[in-house]
Amino acid sequence: MQTRRPLRNRGASVRARLQAWAVDNSQTFDRALTRYVLEGLLDRLSRSVYRDRFVLKGAMLLLAWSDKPYRPTRDLDLLGFGDPAPDEICRIFCEICAVLVDDAVAFDLSGLTAETVGSTREYAGVRLRTTATVDRATTRVIVDIGFGDAVAPEIQEMDFPVLLGRGAPRLRTYPPEAVIAEKLHAMVVLGRANSRMKDFYDIWHLATPSRYDASRLVTAIAATFSRRRTAIPIGLPDALSSGFASDPLKLGQWDDFTRGVADRPGSLAEVVAFLRNVIMPHLKAARDLADPAGGNGG
Repeated sequence: MQTRRPLRNRGASVRARLQAWAVDNSQTFDRALTRYVLEGLLDRLSRSVYRDRFVLKGAMLLLAWSDKPYRPTRDLDLLGFGDPAPDEICRIFCEICAVLVDDAVAFDLSGLTAETVGSTREYAGVRLRTTATVDRATTRVIVDIGFGDAVAPEIQEMDFPVLLGRGAPRLRTYPPEAVIAEKLHAMVVLGRANSRMKDFYDIWHLATPSRYDASRLVTAIAATFSRRRTAIPIGLPDALSSGFASDPLKLGQWDDFTRGVADRPGSLAEVVAFLRNVIMPHLKAARDLADPAGGNGG
């Protein structure tokens, strides 16, 4: 008589598969665990009654668009609609994290906190923090939710690819043109004060004709600058200048950042020159669209 083998512990099985995936893809287990947990949170969001209140953006979205390992991230970035009060967002995500999914991820609901961040005219939002565990392996969870942005072009939907062959959750996402436009806005506004080398890397990654539509990008740039009450510059933004690309501080920041990415883009000077050639015609077209009479002289 055949005896049935006892089922392996689900968490131990997932942990072993994540460890194998990390080795096969030259990633650390910690990064693999964090990605798996964030995917689990997105899966729960997609199954919840709050699915339509949040839109995916940021590095996790760019990872889904990439055919190779992308820059590592520990955070989840979302655009939110509705009440931005931290207590309300905390309540909503307690419900989302409690959605039952057979992925061995356990979120710490009692440790979930929410706080207001970035109270400026460019950004206002809520940051959620907690931890999650897979078979006693624990990782932090940070979710940044921005409020108040109008996405142009329109919000898209996608089946989000996930690790270990699980079903792909259906999510609302930013279009690539809006991602480029928001990062370009930050580059223009911050100029030499910008330490976010990920913005340059992300636009470099997206700024190929196969990844975006030119007319939609022009619309997105015009809408983003208008929504954030920023004049589209007539001249070359400092962030796209050769002076920026040769600044010793920026060179150091770029070197530090690119050590952690799988797809090395080249020197800062090469990337800035590439972005300047690609972005400036779209920036000019967006300025003409926003102000056909030529009065927008920021």
